[in-house]
Amino acid sequence: MFRNSKLSRYRVEKVAECFCIDIEASKAALLLKLNRKTVNRYFLAFRRLIHARQLQEKALFVGVVEADESYFGPNRMRGRPGPRKKGHGTSKQPVFGIYERQGRVYTEIVPNASAKVLRPIIKGKVSIESVLHTDAWRGYSGLVDVGFDKHVRINKSKSFARGNVHINGIEAFWSFTKRRLAKFNGVKKNFELHLKECEWRYNKTHSQLLADLRAMIRSNPDLMV
Repeated sequence: MFRNSKLSRYRVEKVAECFCIDIEASKAALLLKLNRKTVNRYFLAFRRLIHARQLQEKALFVGVVEADESYFGPNRMRGRPGPRKKGHGTSKQPVFGIYERQGRVYTEIVPNASAKVLRPIIKGKVSIESVLHTDAWRGYSGLVDVGFDKHVRINKSKSFARGNVHINGIEAFWSFTKRRLAKFNGVKKNFELHLKECEWRYNKTHSQLLADLRAMIRSNPDLMV
């Protein structure tokens, strides 16, 4: 168990269960009769474990793989009147994502969604034998020239799917992530930790999450809280 922990193993287990069920720290504190700051410290420790674990994943994405970018942040910024903008050209934080159908998700905070930024990430994370699905954004142009000869694109202005050609999986992940982060008022602090947590949570049951978190805790007994 965590070094210098003032909670018993049983109590830490209960905090971990609340975390995996995705109960907010304030509610977990009331339920477990603990100080909210104590619960927050453990939740932050869990997120750091998950973040480190997700970054250690080196296996390339294979099979049918979807790639897409999304934008996080408020629709409007204080002091900047005008219509709401979506996607490219906003002041929101761009995030790039890769989804292996029926498998893993990878996300990375990026400065922009240009080909110069996205292409090296795709080359580093996706096997060239994969069938790569993207939308028609120009940031995905030229991937065939660097080895992705199975790159297929969907023009979402005309259709969201063309048979099996779609990016519905990664878009479902973006929806899941934005719904989760809305509970934390958008998460201005520790955004990357929450993003990697969403990677870890996606498409897993509560029992799978708890078993995985227990294994991480056992493997990192010296983590400070």
